[in-house]
Amino acid sequence: MPTYEILVEGKPRKIELTKNGESSFTAKIDGKPATVQLQTDQTNMEKPFSLSINGKSHKIELPAIDREKTFTVKVDGTTFKAELKIPTAKTAFTAFAPTQPTPTARKTAAREHVAEGAITAPMTGKIVSVKIKKGDQVRKNQVLCVIEAMKMENEINAPKAGTIQEVNVAQGASVSEGDVLLIIG
Repeated sequence: MPTYEILVEGKPRKIELTKNGESSFTAKIDGKPATVQLQTDQTNMEKPFSLSINGKSHKIELPAIDREKTFTVKVDGTTFKAELKIPTAKTAFTAFAPTQPTPTARKTAAREHVAEGAITAPMTGKIVSVKIKKGDQVRKNQVLCVIEAMKMENEINAPKAGTIQEVNVAQGASVSEGDVLLIIG
């Protein structure tokens, strides 16, 4: 199931898509399921098209997407700024590196290639707090963020000293195991 991380008006969103048919999908947006139906046979998404989301029709205008830049999306006449977050394919550098491969570690590694210096979520949970911001200098073992999972708070510490290059989460966001939380350069 493809997973996309997108910033909409600066707020991070996680979207998972499953294709059900030629023009129908199941989408999970920040963990909430939705049924999506493309209402036209249009393959050129640069022209206005219609989507039905949970039975409600929406007119969408979407320009060509440059994965390196912010783009605009118009939904029912309202314009939103969006940015697609695509990590570069390099070796993962995570805060928790198991000494021997476990089924979970193999699943995470197979799920996505992440950017060098990426700190990934060791578990599924909710971000309780983010202690850093982009550009901050951090030291080894400094607390970067806190994830709540199964009613326990888990501190995510820096595996090395460096500069925060990217922050992909915000307080209150849900994360899945293996999601890239931030990148230390």
